[in-house]
Amino acid sequence: MPAAFPVPRPKVPRPPRSRLANARASTLPVVDETSAGGLVVDVQDGRPFAAVIARRNRAGRLEWCLPKGHLEGAETAEQAAVREIAEETGITGQILRHLATIDYWFAGTDRRVHKVVHHYLLEATGGHLTIDNDPDREAEDVAWVALSQVASRLAYPNERRVVATARDVLAGRA
Repeated sequence: MPAAFPVPRPKVPRPPRSRLANARASTLPVVDETSAGGLVVDVQDGRPFAAVIARRNRAGRLEWCLPKGHLEGAETAEQAAVREIAEETGITGQILRHLATIDYWFAGTDRRVHKVVHHYLLEATGGHLTIDNDPDREAEDVAWVALSQVASRLAYPNERRVVATARDVLAGRA
């Protein structure tokens, strides 16, 4: 379901690259990937909490992030967000609204990837925290974190901005 109010995509500055890195990147094939996920929120004892997951980054460090994953088949971004959040956190949810679409680039050894991620705000409707249903086994941990503390837990600035937008939405400021 489209957002009632479009949320501008944040501009993320790119760090400068060396000439060698630019030359290498320009020879690699480009692959487009689309993912969806977001912030699933539950009110516990009158306070909002969000489910976040921990996974390993490419360097092997454990980082906390928002649940998300690739669209499958003819799935819409909204359907993928609901499915991915349920798989990675164990929590089922209902979409309240679109929060942001973020895009970024990264390079692997054999390709450059242009990644687009659609983030949604969901209200928790059931389930319990578990990573046992994650088919990719990427999530290593899951936790309910007070919404006021989520941004400080997350590893990526663009996801912290998504959480700020969600907090504004829930406070009636957006």
